[in-house]
Amino acid sequence: MRVVCTSSLPIDLGAEVLTRFPDARVDVPDRWIGIERCDLHDADALVCLLMDRIDAAVLARAPRLRVVANCAVGFDNIDVPALTAAGVAITNTPDVLTEATAELAFALMMAAARRLPEGEALVRSGRWEGWRLDQLLGVQLLGKTLGIVGMGRIGQAMARRAQGFGMTVIGARSSDGPAAIDELFARADVVSLHCPLTPETRHLVNRERLARMKPSAILVNTARGGCVDEGALVEALTAGRIFAAALDVYEREPEIDARLRACPRLVLAPHIGSATTEARTQMAQLCADGVLAVLSGQRPGNLVNPQVVIRG
Repeated sequence: MRVVCTSSLPIDLGAEVLTRFPDARVDVPDRWIGIERCDLHDADALVCLLMDRIDAAVLARAPRLRVVANCAVGFDNIDVPALTAAGVAITNTPDVLTEATAELAFALMMAAARRLPEGEALVRSGRWEGWRLDQLLGVQLLGKTLGIVGMGRIGQAMARRAQGFGMTVIGARSSDGPAAIDELFARADVVSLHCPLTPETRHLVNRERLARMKPSAILVNTARGGCVDEGALVEALTAGRIFAAALDVYEREPEIDARLRACPRLVLAPHIGSATTEARTQMAQLCADGVLAVLSGQRPGNLVNPQVVIRG
């Protein structure tokens, strides 16, 4: 039995696997090496990250594969139908990153509203000349309306924080249809995305919806980069059609469109929504639990494709 991981983990995966299966081999690199560099010819289990594209080409290299544990809650990096057809179980990491991601989304909203990156850059530059009445005026969030697209675990956690901050919350799911989402964009002072990336949500934020937003509005995306048309967002911010935006995810990570880096009123973070010690450790543990369950012939609770047959 062999378990392969594409990255180092904050848990001792080898020790956990060997405790259950003493004859197993476990390959865990000291850093992320990517799926392309992994030898999968005799792999029974694979632990991967969201940067790893797991598709039919990977399956062709892994004829013995029984389980893929994706160290993320989203799984748009995985060809679910292909793996399901091949009888490969897929697990993800729900729940454990909910609070961390909601905290980051809230922090990005605050940073954009109060123009914190601009303020820090001014102080660090040595050009700050002291307090001014009209200096870096931002947007007060008390009493404002937060529109959440995607009212799952993370969206609801974001809503709780906003309500505690004195904001009114409105929500919509991508399944509610275009009209409901259009209305949310028109009504909200802040729009925060918490939806998965699907064909229906790709470029959910486009020129038309940005045009519906208030000139004082803010967009926050901690979901997936493909949910936002980045070119349209740059145009809206450059023209001053919305007040600000904050992104933690991008369409072609780790590549960042040069227009984004030069764009005014745009807060950029390096995909750190779940980046707390607590969340990342729990995510890795869920991956280990999923691998051990499937290799033991059991069904993990976080199975993405429940129709797959678990082989003992």
